[in-house]
Amino acid sequence: MDQKPDLKLKNKSALVLGGIKGIGKSIAEDLLNQGCSVAVTYFDWLEELDSLKESLNKTKGKYSLHYIDLRDTDKIPYLIEEVRSIHKNPDILINNIERGGMPVVHGKYNTSQWDLEQETTLRAKHFIFEAIQPHIKKSENGCIINFSSIASITGRTGPAGLIFNDGYCAASRAVSVFTETWARLMAPNVRVNEIMLGFMETRHASKTRGWGLLSQDQKEAIINHTLCAREGKISDIIKAVNFIIHDAPFMTGATLRLDGGYVLGAEKIPPMPEGVE
Repeated sequence: MDQKPDLKLKNKSALVLGGIKGIGKSIAEDLLNQGCSVAVTYFDWLEELDSLKESLNKTKGKYSLHYIDLRDTDKIPYLIEEVRSIHKNPDILINNIERGGMPVVHGKYNTSQWDLEQETTLRAKHFIFEAIQPHIKKSENGCIINFSSIASITGRTGPAGLIFNDGYCAASRAVSVFTETWARLMAPNVRVNEIMLGFMETRHASKTRGWGLLSQDQKEAIINHTLCAREGKISDIIKAVNFIIHDAPFMTGATLRLDGGYVLGAEKIPPMPEGVE
């Protein structure tokens, strides 16, 4: 006998940004499997669209797909109204949009690359929030999750220096300002939190173009710097998202660092000396 799904989010609705593949797609699938009604935006990677539809159809949940360049901020209010007409007022926002250009791929940013980073990672997030704020605030238990990167802490240093661009580091640090400001604006009915990602399989690790451009030594240097001695999996992110949605009702304005201990680094702790007294 098939086990019935756990519909914890029945009668709830969500907007998932950047859902064409990877993290966004997996979060959308998981929310649908919990009974949530889900709107998903996409723009790049159009070759993945059929795969996205196939995966979402398997959930048997109610979803809608919205093609939009979120850098075109004039279109965002229309997106929110379209989403509301299908799914009613949203209860959950998954703010999963960024540029994340890698030095090993793009080299030094030129002006247009810098602007693309800020427009995607920061400006789009801001105007999505501005448009959705009055509607999600009507939720009795709303939840906004921003995604950022440990690039905001590490900068372009150490083993990460080939992966994290200066512009991405700066933009990612600014996301935390959004998180804290929005938490104040949305309290008490809507919690706003942030998941700060380290090297995850589809974001800056093995399933990305940049990872394939690294030498074996360069890859090992990143993994060896990570206390958990591995890259992060999408399943790790799904668990963190569900923790925030379901199990952290007293947490808002907080940042959950999901990096396997990369920021701490893998330096060994020496044996305790005997001392001189």
